[in-house]
Order: sequence, then structure tokens, then C-alpha cells
Amino acid sequence: MTLVNHVAALIILAWIIGGLIIRSRRPSIPIWAIMAAASTLTVLTGLEPFDKLGEAIDLDVILFLIGMFSLVGLAEGSGLLKVIAIKLVSRAGSTRGILVSTSIVLGLLAAFAVNDTVALMGPPIVYMMAKITGVDPVPFFLILAFAITIGSAMTPMGNPQNLLIAIESGITAPFMKFMSVLIVPTLVNLVLTPLVVMRLYNIENRVLKGFIIIPEEHLKNKRDALVSGVFFTVTIVILVVNDILEIMGFKWIEHRGFIPFIMASLAYILSSNPRDTLSRVDWGTIVFFITMFITMDGIWRSGVLTPLLNIFMSARYGDYRDVLSIAASSIVVSQLISNVPFTKLFIDYMHSLGFTGRDVNAWLSLAAFSTIAGNLTLLGAASNIIILEVLESKYSKTISFRDFFKVGSVVTAVNTLIYIPFILASPP
Repeated sequence: MTLVNHVAALIILAWIIGGLIIRSRRPSIPIWAIMAAASTLTVLTGLEPFDKLGEAIDLDVILFLIGMFSLVGLAEGSGLLKVIAIKLVSRAGSTRGILVSTSIVLGLLAAFAVNDTVALMGPPIVYMMAKITGVDPVPFFLILAFAITIGSAMTPMGNPQNLLIAIESGITAPFMKFMSVLIVPTLVNLVLTPLVVMRLYNIENRVLKGFIIIPEEHLKNKRDALVSGVFFTVTIVILVVNDILEIMGFKWIEHRGFIPFIMASLAYILSSNPRDTLSRVDWGTIVFFITMFITMDGIWRSGVLTPLLNIFMSARYGDYRDVLSIAASSIVVSQLISNVPFTKLFIDYMHSLGFTGRDVNAWLSLAAFSTIAGNLTLLGAASNIIILEVLESKYSKTISFRDFFKVGSVVTAVNTLIYIPFILASPP
């Protein structure tokens, strides 16, 4: 690539970084609009040729997202997700119990219902728990942000970057590989994180008595709850069975994105209001992904980021250095361009270094650390901005960049120290 291409790529990167910074001050600017403009610049500057646009967009990822967003939207609209969360969290009998339960329940929901969805439905739940415990809502909202980021790390459908890794890395049976290696450290982090927040905010543990919550009151539509619950469960079962068939060498569905897409297509016709369900799909994220594929492919072709990535990881080592290098690059560079674009770029970079689907621990390191990078700063994950926007608009509270970083840096350090030994100890 020529100097002109390098300059063009740097301008586009500056646009993305600048847009993300401005967005932290003005949440009304959607991240997909920033990326859409970047993709236009990528094409106009010639970084991404017109005849390569179709190849740049991964249809498997897009179909997976549409399908999962549809099923989760149906569950969220029916009130099913809120009922599940409140029912489990409200069983705790102390301040510590509620904080830890909130972290675990919302984290596990994020693992299967996509973290941004839980970021939207979680605020009313954690605010209710803050009122019950008499604790300032801010630490509860921080736990919500940290928990859904951590919880989403352990499955391919938990967040967009994991889905990219599962589909584009070449890992066999990705659902089972993710769960088998990442479930234990994720659960450990979901327990430790609220304890860290309690310590940093000096929250006293008190026994709670005399509060009654009836979760069923939040169920809006029993029919949609049943349909979404059944089809969501069937989707997970098919994904697991598909992985087992692949491991055993039988016929399996290679394009996994069709599984949730087909299940959602059937669920639409059985739902009480298909148009409402369709409107709950996060189409902004779909646009973001389509345009992100174009933008990141063009930037990768320019080679402008290769020297930076070489600083963190110059070769495939085949040992513990891979895990440590991926951890460092994920946590640092994700703060510059956000974790999803970083992951797309780093997948291409790892392939160029010779990583294949057999390097499972390396890919799972990318999944874990590009995800928990979202806990370091407010800009690290889109879900953080979603939660902050709700906190400011509905509850007249806020979290400054500095305050988030003070807590997030400790949480990220703890998360990293937990994930590294578990990943290194797992069979290669």
C-alpha cells in the first residue's frame, strides 16, 4: 500500500476515535452512524475496492445477530427476562447477597441474551435493588456494567466480538470450547467483582428483612414468554448438538448463523405481535457490523496498524507468550478503537501470523480479554454508554470517566489475573 493509503487509513481511524470520544459526551450520536461514515470514507478513498465489498461482509455473523436479537427481543418484550432476573436476585437476604446475586444473574443472562440487551433491561432491576438495600445506585450500575461484560465473555453469542471469533477463527465446536474453558473463571469473576466494588465504595453488609417482590407482576405477555423461552432453548440445544456432531465427525451445520435466524423466523409467526418483535431488533448494531466489516477490511489492507500490533505481538510463539501478548494488546488497543473493531482487525492479524483453528487458547484469550477490556474505561464497551445514558436520563445520576476508570482499572486487573491461569492451564 502507498503512503496515500496509509494517510487515508489514519484519517479514518482518527474519525472513529474522535467520534467515540465525542459520543461519550453526546450519547445521541449513535456508534453505527460513526462507523457508517467511516465505511463510506473507506470506499471513497479506495482502501476497500467496490468489487470486494461483498466478500468483506460476513453474512453468517449478520444472520446470527438478527436471529438472536429477534428471540431476545421477544423475550424482553414479554417481560420474561425481567421475571427471571428479579426472581433469582430477590432471594438474597443481605446487601452482599443482593450485590453478588445481581452480578451472577445479569452476567449469566448476558452470556445467552447478548450484553447490550441486558444493558437496556438491567437498569430498572438494579435501581430496584439499590432502593431495597438503601445503597447509592451508582455502585449497583457499575456492577451491572461490569457483570454483563464479564458474563458475556464465556459464550459465542454473549457479545459481538465473541461471535466474530467463533465464526472467523476456525475453531471446531466453538460453543463447547468457549464454555469448557471460560465458564469457571467467568463465574469466579462474577463473584469477585461485586466484592471489589463493595470494598472500594465501603458498602456495609446488612441483613435485609421485610421486602416482598412478586416477579410475575412484570410478565406482560405469557404467550410471547412461552414462545421465546421455547425457541431460545431449542436454539441453544441445536448449537450444542451441532458442536457435538462436528467433534464426532458427523454432518453438521457449518454456517451457524442460520440456526438462530431460522428459529427466529419460526418464532415470528407464533408471536402475538411480529411487527413489535421486529422493531425490537437492534438494527443499529446490524448496520454497525455491516459497515464495520467494510471499514476494518480496508484499514487492514492498508497495513497502517501492523507496526502497532507488532509491538504487542510480533510472531506466533506457540506458548504462554501468545496468551500474555493477546491480553495486553486486547486491553490496550480496544480503548482506542473499541473492542469489536479491534477484534475484527486482530483476527486478520492473527491469521497472518499463522494462527489456525487449532490454537484454541489463543482465540479464547482474544475473546476473554477483548471483552473485559470493556471494564477498563467508559469507552471500552458500548454497553457502558447505554447504562450511563439510562442512569443520567431516568435517575439523574452519573458516573464520570475518572470514577469509572478508578474502579474499572481494579476490576480489569482482577479479571485478568483470574482468566490468565485458567486459560494457560487448559489443554491446547
